[in-house]
Amino acid sequence: MKGFREVTKDIYWIGGSDRRLERFENIFPVPEGVSYNSYFVDDDKKVVFDTADISISDQYLENLKEVLKGKKLDYLVVLHMEPDHASLISTVIALFPEVTIVGGAKTFQIMEQFFEEAKDYKRLEVKEGDTLETGHHTFHFVAAPMVHWPEVLMAYDDASGALLCADAFGTFGALDGGLFADEYDYEKDFLDSARRYYANIVGKYGMQVQAVLKKAQGLDIKMLLSLHGPVWRKDIAYLLDKYQKWSTYEAETDDIVVFYGSLYGHTASAAEAVASELRAQTSKNVKVYDVSGTDVSYLIGEVWRCKKIVLMCPTYNNGIYPPMESFLSDCIALGVQNRIFALAQNGTWAPATVKLMTEKLANLKNVTILEDSLTIKSALHANDEEAVRSFVGSIVNS
Repeated sequence: MKGFREVTKDIYWIGGSDRRLERFENIFPVPEGVSYNSYFVDDDKKVVFDTADISISDQYLENLKEVLKGKKLDYLVVLHMEPDHASLISTVIALFPEVTIVGGAKTFQIMEQFFEEAKDYKRLEVKEGDTLETGHHTFHFVAAPMVHWPEVLMAYDDASGALLCADAFGTFGALDGGLFADEYDYEKDFLDSARRYYANIVGKYGMQVQAVLKKAQGLDIKMLLSLHGPVWRKDIAYLLDKYQKWSTYEAETDDIVVFYGSLYGHTASAAEAVASELRAQTSKNVKVYDVSGTDVSYLIGEVWRCKKIVLMCPTYNNGIYPPMESFLSDCIALGVQNRIFALAQNGTWAPATVKLMTEKLANLKNVTILEDSLTIKSALHANDEEAVRSFVGSIVNS
């Protein structure tokens, strides 16, 4: 059955979606599923850009055979060697043993680490500035190291203005029958997933993403063909603006988010009180998250969205409550910058987490830690109302 779709003249999507996968990279929950995109060029030379994850192998190979219609495959271009896009390389080569594999020097080095037989593949090594001519199309290769692997290439097509951009501009989320971003309500259906995808997977490499965005400014891009998520053919500036903000660690909104840890519910109640007061003083929507009950990837996505971050944490074994400490370690590992943090602590006899979280956050660049903090002794009471109002006021006025 036909499972491919035309992207533009001569270029077809031949990927598939996985709705069974529980965790992407065995880390990030993906209840929304994920798509694995591969693209076929039907020109004088027949070309495939990247393969797919082995989980959708049957669907992928059926699509590939259908678009080829019995013709030979001339080139398999490998823009990204991560297994969710490269695990079917050996399978494709077994079906088309005369195919030439196109990739960079680093691509082939990594390929041989995954596939011992890759040393015998027929190959064409390319670098930035090189081209691949297929007939009516000429693809220009653009190096994109550490977005988010060191071997990554992109390919720009002169004829269509399509940029095949590897994992860049991708998102979690299965494709529900539509291929193009404008076939969806993107902000409703994909934006949170796209932000979470970027922040957790690419977020550390903002400088490298900035380098690629500068290269992109010199190209007349009419389409973005990522390896995950929908294809962009309209309003491309919208997505480029998101990437500009995300890659410079600029908050997407000036919203406030509250993260709390709670052993028995007392810090949770305090977090709700703070959120209520924040709404009262700002009339803004405020999101509240339990760091124990929310996967850290969602918390990181919210850090990329919001300017102001409230951390409310009990003292645990004279230290930071472990789920909160894990979250802060992720913030450090991903290089969070340009945020305002407000800190609150709870402790029955020796509250210490404001000091400890301050020391932890000192590892981040260009962040502000408000001097005004909130201390809770076991639980909030009526005589703490003024302290809560004052704490929230310092956040609002920061």
